[in-house]
Amino acid sequence: MQKNITPRLIPALLAIAFAGGAHASGFALQNQNGAGTGYAFAGAAAVAEDASTIYFNPAGMAYLPTGHNFTVAASAIMRSVEFKNNGTTPYLGRPATFPIGDDGGDGGGTALVPGLYWSYAINPSLFVGLGISAPYGSETEYDKSFAGRFSGRYTSIETMNINPSIAYKFNEVVTVGFGLNYASTEVKLKQAAPVFTPVVIGGVPRLVPTGETEAKIKGDDSTWGWNIGAMFQVTPTTRLGVSYRSKLDHELGGDLEVGATKTNVTADLETPDNFSLALSQKFGADLEILADATWTGWSSVKQLTAVNDATGRPAASVLFNYENTWRFGLGGKYQLNPGWNLRAGIAYDQSPVPDAESRTMTVPDSDRIWLSVGARWQINKAASVDFAYAHIFFDDAPVNRAVPLTLPTGTITAQTVKGDFDVSANILSAQLNYNFQ
Repeated sequence: MQKNITPRLIPALLAIAFAGGAHASGFALQNQNGAGTGYAFAGAAAVAEDASTIYFNPAGMAYLPTGHNFTVAASAIMRSVEFKNNGTTPYLGRPATFPIGDDGGDGGGTALVPGLYWSYAINPSLFVGLGISAPYGSETEYDKSFAGRFSGRYTSIETMNINPSIAYKFNEVVTVGFGLNYASTEVKLKQAAPVFTPVVIGGVPRLVPTGETEAKIKGDDSTWGWNIGAMFQVTPTTRLGVSYRSKLDHELGGDLEVGATKTNVTADLETPDNFSLALSQKFGADLEILADATWTGWSSVKQLTAVNDATGRPAASVLFNYENTWRFGLGGKYQLNPGWNLRAGIAYDQSPVPDAESRTMTVPDSDRIWLSVGARWQINKAASVDFAYAHIFFDDAPVNRAVPLTLPTGTITAQTVKGDFDVSANILSAQLNYNFQ
């Protein structure tokens, strides 16, 4: 009879789930609207040009036209994630039983990130709104022959965030906003797992590695958070925005399947909070410069521990050692004529991954630079459409990832995945905005 080493694989699988996206540092999605892609989301907490301000700074609802404002957005994120093996060791030192494999093909692909927003002015001072978006998400899949398959081969993450919001305008200078966030997440993961067969050698029973199978985990979770923001119209041409988004306490629960074995598991994860300071500065009637500095508290993600639901005992843990990050954006909008507004932007986004030992297999994270262009077409007084394109340049992403395996005698490093990732991303965004009384 074959015996699978199962519970000890859980942390490695969960590490895949929160490895990150190729479009924002860590595992966040920047593309919460379509218009912001055009100026690399520079100054997003101060822009307030449509109902998607609900996500970036709910105080911005006070700057929208009176009546109902609707925004529907979608971004197609096209990622390339290619691995080049450079010294990966055989799993358990047994290349005949566990072939090292190959580079795994392109682990990227195309994903669609939607957004839907509505805001309404109850009176000149009070505003309400609702946002529905996907703040986290990723899908990555390598070939089954991938050299890093024991550390992660497939991940699919889908998060939906429902964000009811309210804003109050105290005077012509100060407006504040507040929102609640209900986030629902589903995770599906796959990675290779060793198969051990019990044998008797010299009268002593032992477990001998005889091959590999695939471990699968599927789980979901829902939780609550909040966000707050303020805008200050310092002068008729200068607006400052500040916004804060809280941490989210996740308790991922689900099933781990390895062959015929199924284990119920739970893992707690505290996603980071973030703070943004943004500027919108107009020069004349046609030019608007946007800038921001955004801090994200990634140091909350240091270690992920998986717990066996039946025993209540930790199965094992994975160290991330994430560090806090900064993002800096600079962009601009230019009113070419009454019908067309052109925009462009650049941004530098730090990665929370401190070193090659902490970098994960699926969607490896590294520092990046955004270059973006876009335009808004004002169809008529009530309707406008945004189009945008961004290319994201990633720094080199070496990996030197140890793959742990816990045996009855203790935890060992079963394999070290060594190599380099070549990552890039292109984003195409579109957005429709509509206002009516």
